[in-house]
Amino acid sequence: MSATSGRAADRPRAVLAFDPPALVERIFGADGLERLRAVVDLDPEVVVEHGSGAARRRLADAELLVAGWGAPALPTELLPRLRAVAYAGGVARTCLADPAMLAARGVTASNARAANAVPVAEYALAMILLANKKVHAAERAYRERRAAPGADRLLAGAGNYRRTVGVVGASLVGRRVVELLRPFDLDVLLYSPELAPGPVPGLPGALAAGLDEVAARSDVLSLHQPLTPETAGQIDARVLALMPDGATLVNTARGGVVDGEALLAELRTGRIDAVLDVTDPEPPPPDSELWSLPNVVLTPHLAGSTGTELRRIGDSVVAEVERFAHGLPFAHPEELVAS
Repeated sequence: MSATSGRAADRPRAVLAFDPPALVERIFGADGLERLRAVVDLDPEVVVEHGSGAARRRLADAELLVAGWGAPALPTELLPRLRAVAYAGGVARTCLADPAMLAARGVTASNARAANAVPVAEYALAMILLANKKVHAAERAYRERRAAPGADRLLAGAGNYRRTVGVVGASLVGRRVVELLRPFDLDVLLYSPELAPGPVPGLPGALAAGLDEVAARSDVLSLHQPLTPETAGQIDARVLALMPDGATLVNTARGGVVDGEALLAELRTGRIDAVLDVTDPEPPPPDSELWSLPNVVLTPHLAGSTGTELRRIGDSVVAEVERFAHGLPFAHPEELVAS
């Protein structure tokens, strides 16, 4: 029996590519898989490699690739019928050996970056509000003293009223953070190199300013820029020195956008605090001071989708597959030719 026998002629053939295969259940769940099967002819096996004959036969028949974390970079010659890629992650190009060649052939793609931006922005919002409230410092003092800190110097400047939050990077996450901050009595500054100073179109209440001004005025500085040659080490000793005494740096972007040695030098003084969900390297070496400095909150890169939040990514991908199956363009397209 051929790979295509018994398939519904009016539904595109879809192949899953994830590693480990257990990710499929975690991301889509039974409901999501049922929705997929309702609109595409879904191969029951999950591709984790492209060297075996069985995997090559499945890929040769694929019109739609539903892929995600751990998927191998698939050679173009193994995908003769491919029309589209729906990627359960940030960059669909990562599962294709030659995305430009497929783009030239008319293959389209989508990713779930917008869905994954939601929990990252929620984490950043939570940490911004907690930082302004001096929750982490108060918790440490409470535990050490075994008595309430009271209205002493520790809490004198605490609170989320008339404070300033700086956001670096007008990425999907950065913009979402600005939107989430809107209901609070906070001033929001945004730095991104493409923005002219002043009000930010589409983000009411936010004011764009230069990086130096944003750093110097912010009680909390939250990082959301991509890691590129231009942004590597962008938050350096000079920028960190501009931050006010008692300010907090929140990093959910990439560890490499911060000069690690410069950050350690500032943190050792106790002048500023840091909430670091990402570091460079990741995790920090066992002997890194980041593990022991009292003014550092260190979390294991958990701001992105975890647990139940993976289903948001799955729902986003399923919605894209439904659009594809009905002849509609993707809602979250990705250019397969890197800019």
